[in-house]
Amino acid sequence: MFGALTEKFQGLFSSLGKERSLTEKNISDAVRAVRLALLDADVNYKLATTFVKRVKEKALGEKVLGSISPQDQFTSIIHEELIDLMGTEEAPLTLKSGLNVVMLVGLQGAGKTTQTAKLAYLLKKKEFGKRPLVVACDLQRPAAIDQLEALASQNEIGFFGDRSENNPAKVASRGVEYARANGYDVVLLDTAGRLAIDEVLMKQLSDIQKAVSVDAVIFVASCAMGQDAVNTACEFDKQVGITGSILTMLDGSARAGAALSICHVTGKPLMYEGVGEKISDLQVFNPQSMADRILGMGDVINLVKKAQEHMDEEENKALEKKFLKAQFTYDDFLSQMGKLQKMGPLKGLLKMMPGADQIPDLEESTRDFQSMKAMIQSMTPKERGCLVEMEPSRRRRIAMGSGCDIHEVHKLVKNFKQLRKMAKELPKFKKKMKKLEGMGFGDMAKHLNF
Repeated sequence: MFGALTEKFQGLFSSLGKERSLTEKNISDAVRAVRLALLDADVNYKLATTFVKRVKEKALGEKVLGSISPQDQFTSIIHEELIDLMGTEEAPLTLKSGLNVVMLVGLQGAGKTTQTAKLAYLLKKKEFGKRPLVVACDLQRPAAIDQLEALASQNEIGFFGDRSENNPAKVASRGVEYARANGYDVVLLDTAGRLAIDEVLMKQLSDIQKAVSVDAVIFVASCAMGQDAVNTACEFDKQVGITGSILTMLDGSARAGAALSICHVTGKPLMYEGVGEKISDLQVFNPQSMADRILGMGDVINLVKKAQEHMDEEENKALEKKFLKAQFTYDDFLSQMGKLQKMGPLKGLLKMMPGADQIPDLEESTRDFQSMKAMIQSMTPKERGCLVEMEPSRRRRIAMGSGCDIHEVHKLVKNFKQLRKMAKELPKFKKKMKKLEGMGFGDMAKHLNF
């Protein structure tokens, strides 16, 4: 996502790995490199200057710790400052009891209509449990009403539009009345945008605010706009008072400096981020997650969220017991693969893992995953249940049935046997760690979650 910025940070941290301690000289060199990297990523100039000043002050005041490398110390400082820069805490919509009216604003091409539907879908999901209604107030773009209606229909989201009306404020008012009459608890108003801010656009938004009681105004910005997105957000805030922002195209913009600048400059939180084209590809913005991604540390926070959403806790506990008893089968493995697929494309999930940027070919890993699935699906029920020995004739049949090479089948069987063998050793290893804890090696044991 941040491409060159992440590479530059990693190169910088790597160079600090050669130093024995943090000194005024190497700190000055490092912050200079940080400043150039931020500016190259289109981060606001004043913000980049303030950021490196704070980093330098903190690094110079840091105690020299013999047990921690200069690389790790400086990485930790950068990480903390990035989190602080982007708001420290998640700040999703705060919804009151009763009807909530939310207006989405922004320039043309930022993706307001799509984000309106995505936000409705997110609020509708079981962890939020809301009943949203999307209202088509963009009467300027000919296809806007049709686009919003199609997205709503495809995802069973309430929709209101009036093609005979040319006044957005009246559509908004009627939409809110429709929501009250039909038991909706969140109204999302999709408004018009223009190529630039002008009086006509702002009057439309102001008229909508006068016509209905708007509880929140969310600015939708494309990261591809860079600093223009930040400047535009400030202008919208002055004119209509934004509550926060949604950043789109985070997955496709290498110079996503807006993600670092917009919260600090506007003083309003980043609320959500668009990370793909699917209706489900909108998530609550998490500053720590973003800092992790910028520094190439993966995205464990959102990976865990995805897992909790798609994995059943009781099933996972039962699976853990089977694994520890070395009763884990190919069927179990296939089941877990299916759950992983529900979480999204494997390539995207791998990118969320720490160190994913070190994987030379994510596409190859994805193909391996699909090959394993094909091989397991070509097995008989007894073979998948590990009830028979995988003799050569069985392996040849599996290779033919899955369209894979016989060597791939050998590799799968070998790795699976190693996995079961490792599972048998885990209880013994756990006992050893308990002994270590009793002998004064508690920190080591706790670090390994034993």
